[in-house]
Amino acid sequence: MENFTPLSAFIGGALIGLSAALLLLIKGRIAGITGIMDSMVPPYERASFWRGAFIIGLILGVLLYSLMAGAPTITVEASDGMLIIAGLLVGFGANLGSGCTSGHGICGIALFSTRSIIATATFMASGFLTVFVIHHLLG
Repeated sequence: MENFTPLSAFIGGALIGLSAALLLLIKGRIAGITGIMDSMVPPYERASFWRGAFIIGLILGVLLYSLMAGAPTITVEASDGMLIIAGLLVGFGANLGSGCTSGHGICGIALFSTRSIIATATFMASGFLTVFVIHHLLG
């Protein structure tokens, strides 16, 4: 919370909400990044132009922000092995939960989906518990 900037957080959240709402209005699809990315790897069962454009837009958005505001300094205090394990666990959890935080947390909650509300609460509780155990119990 040392570098919390409410204005940029508000603008970022509004842009995420706007993009999710536009995708729902234009294509009738939920902006679940895990599902979109899943379709972009072989065997390409559901690949389509809009999915590729959405992913490219995510990448270009980061690049554009970096050009305008400068790239933030990011410090990761975990080993490569820990990051790989974390990534695999996130992927496993997204698969187990039939979606990720974008699909459930942003789109599902906005649609008052009980399943998404429960999934998001589970994601958050798991994250809180993991941080507590790793930082406070294991040191």
